[in-house]
Amino acid sequence: MSDRMMIGHLYPGKLHPAALSPERRTVSASSDAPRGNFKELLNENLLRISNHAAKRLEQRGIEIKGDQLVQIQSAIDKAAAKGSKESLILMKDMALIVNIPNRTVVTAMDGNAMKDNVFTQIDSAVIIS
Repeated sequence: MSDRMMIGHLYPGKLHPAALSPERRTVSASSDAPRGNFKELLNENLLRISNHAAKRLEQRGIEIKGDQLVQIQSAIDKAAAKGSKESLILMKDMALIVNIPNRTVVTAMDGNAMKDNVFTQIDSAVIIS
């Protein structure tokens, strides 16, 4: 997955870019696939976190580690492949609502906030074990 960050994109204060996976996708110069412009290539695999989600992550003490970030990005890729637009991503101790086309985390909940909660306006769910 990608560990690139752009100026102006938010991530929780506890998630340091150096903690992200060192694995990077590379584009071969001899590739026959058409290349998009620089902005498209740059935005292709970024995970954005909305202001609302950043506040919820901080309020609820949720820390997203590098390996979890890779799992979330993989879940987004799977949901996008199925044509999802708004997806619930469930991990063992947290839930994220993600806008798939924009690759943006809209809100986040910990295990306590998930209990007795109804998730609306989603069209898919990805469960990460």
